[in-house]
Amino acid sequence: METLLATFVSGLVLAALYALMASGLSLIWTTIGVFNFAHGALMMVGAFVAWTVSEVGGFGLWPGLIAGVATTTVLGVIIEYLLIRPFYGQRNMVLITVMTTLAAMIILEKSAQIIWGARLKQLPRMIEGDISISGAVISAHEALIVVLAPLILIALWQFTNRTPVGRSLRAVGQNQEAAALLGINVPLTFALAFGLGAALAGLTGVLLGGIRFITPSLGSEPLIKAMIVVIFGGLGSLGATVGAALVIGMAEAFLVLTLGLYWTPFAIFLGLIAVLVLRPNGLFGRS
Repeated sequence: METLLATFVSGLVLAALYALMASGLSLIWTTIGVFNFAHGALMMVGAFVAWTVSEVGGFGLWPGLIAGVATTTVLGVIIEYLLIRPFYGQRNMVLITVMTTLAAMIILEKSAQIIWGARLKQLPRMIEGDISISGAVISAHEALIVVLAPLILIALWQFTNRTPVGRSLRAVGQNQEAAALLGINVPLTFALAFGLGAALAGLTGVLLGGIRFITPSLGSEPLIKAMIVVIFGGLGSLGATVGAALVIGMAEAFLVLTLGLYWTPFAIFLGLIAVLVLRPNGLFGRS
């Protein structure tokens, strides 16, 4: 019973992380219609900047978190302006932006290796200590992630659905021409979406840096997991992304328990293929 409970708690932690990872990716796709392959690299940059401010500068973790999120937000806007905006309206825009964001990912990773080196680094946990739940023990930092993730995602949903700026994001995602005719500044909205998605990536990177070592390749695996979550749930819906994150997080935790760490990725990809064959729009996507 304790093993099952520990696996369930582990699944919750994974689901919370995957939901945060994928939410920024989903927001950019919903608004602009492109996949940001530099999303994982932005997580890494956020973690490194937070580590620099916190550990090297000695200012503490919370100023480091703010600096990490601010840096990735600015980088997101720059990537949108230099590598995405010049190709709006072109027939092969999606393919072109795949190449440009992959280039951004490589540039960020190599720059991080030059600036911070290849030595392993780690952020201090936001909350020290462990929490025991009926015999299942998790760190207080992981428990904080489980609590923070739903609050952040609810705030994001409220922003996109209840505020004028958020509704402009949705309007541009649905019909750019009609949104422009209504007076919405479409390029500015694109920059906002990219900046917000990058901010979520930076925040996820800082949270991840407290439980994993920070390296220039920190964001590679999270990028793949975030893409699986977005595609599995169905493109274009934050709710579908959150639902898919919960399903995949729980599935991964219990698959590791039953099949082992080696076969779990194979089983997840097999499940993804099966879902796309049966439901091409994703598990929670609309037909």
